[in-house]
Amino acid sequence: MKSYNLDRFKGIIIAMYSCYDVSGEIDLAAARRLARYYADSGVKGLYVGGSSGEGMLQSVIERKLMLEAVVSEVGDELTIIAHVGAPATRDSVELALHAEKIGAHAVSAVPAIYYRLSASSVEAHWQAIIDSTHLPFIIYHIPQTTGFQLSVGLLSKMAAQEKVIGVKISAESTFELQQFKAAGGEDFLVLNGPDEQYLAGRSIGADGGIGGTYGVMPELFLHIENCYAQGKMAEALKWQFIVNALIVELLSFPSLYGACKAILKLRGYDTGEPRMPLLPVGETDLPRIHALNERILDFAAQVKGEGL
Repeated sequence: MKSYNLDRFKGIIIAMYSCYDVSGEIDLAAARRLARYYADSGVKGLYVGGSSGEGMLQSVIERKLMLEAVVSEVGDELTIIAHVGAPATRDSVELALHAEKIGAHAVSAVPAIYYRLSASSVEAHWQAIIDSTHLPFIIYHIPQTTGFQLSVGLLSKMAAQEKVIGVKISAESTFELQQFKAAGGEDFLVLNGPDEQYLAGRSIGADGGIGGTYGVMPELFLHIENCYAQGKMAEALKWQFIVNALIVELLSFPSLYGACKAILKLRGYDTGEPRMPLLPVGETDLPRIHALNERILDFAAQVKGEGL
């Protein structure tokens, strides 16, 4: 039985976008405003410095600054998970120690990237992070970007540790999600990664989800979650289909990250442009961005009318 309060990690957790000023530097005030917006939306928590947060494109100092801004603004209200994955284990350990020091509630990490690593190398990388703090640890499994396929055997071995409380699974197989849940047991969190299969993930064992597109439509994901929790599966499915159509449109832009940032800017939350090589939305795409934002806001008003 894990000694940590696992309930605080269940539900809708936004993979938060990083905030930059016009010079491309971390904008602390913008980060605090965005964190406040999310806290007011009713989500469970924020995942800082992950794929959507461009953590791999930032220096260690920048990642610390972004996390500090979020924790200082909403750390007493939301669950804050710091993604500390980095190519070098020593950087991940430094980020984990910092996350613990400033009051984050958990750390998470992908395998070290670029080098083709053995399972024993990944295990040693994660173990160094786990051993560096008293915080609970959440494995981040995203093989399509890291090139590492987490086995059920390694997952089971890691999950046996007190501090390893769960896995964020961004692989596209819900069967794999179910297998991880079975291997980890009831006292082990499995958090759905692919936003377009949130409901499928919940239906087959996920305890919640961490997603980037949640950041431009938190109301819709909260509605899907609440419908699922109330056993209203037809309604939940209807809204998952609506969300998926919106995601398809978001993916039609030069980058998903650029599109989401452009939408947030329209709502008064200027997070700057994504870092190269991630592409921003161009001038010719702005009319479509405006139209998509209006569609999302209309759907958000509908679910608000139905009651969350």
